[in-house]
Amino acid sequence: MPVSFHFQNFSEKIKNKKRLVDWLLAVAFIEQRRIEKIDFVFCDDQFLLSLNKKFLHHKTLTDIITFDYSERDKLIAEIYISTEHVKENSTYFNVRYEDELHRVMIHGVLHCIGYSDKTEKDKNKMRRKEDEYLKLLREMK
Repeated sequence: MPVSFHFQNFSEKIKNKKRLVDWLLAVAFIEQRRIEKIDFVFCDDQFLLSLNKKFLHHKTLTDIITFDYSERDKLIAEIYISTEHVKENSTYFNVRYEDELHRVMIHGVLHCIGYSDKTEKDKNKMRRKEDEYLKLLREMK
């Protein structure tokens, strides 16, 4: 399976896994890439913070860390997502938890494709792509 879902320390479930895999494969195709292997690891804040400190030398909480091992057009990655942080953000932004989770998931994939969010211009471009692909997901229902 080119996309897999893993859970650290809790029994959270991901709904409609097949639909999500199909969506991610479609996004990769549109972006002229192929998903070889992407592992999504859903974890808590503490686990993600420990990764952030150990590998990125950051001491801050975040909602996602993407370890990108992609080669040319083949997407290979480990994407760690704090579901605690996603829940907080969904409340803060007044959106459904599932919608925020999908936004964070596609954000990680877009990083693997080559999109950046370092500058304000890059952030805006990334946000437009996230919105475009979230719309695609809604249309796939």
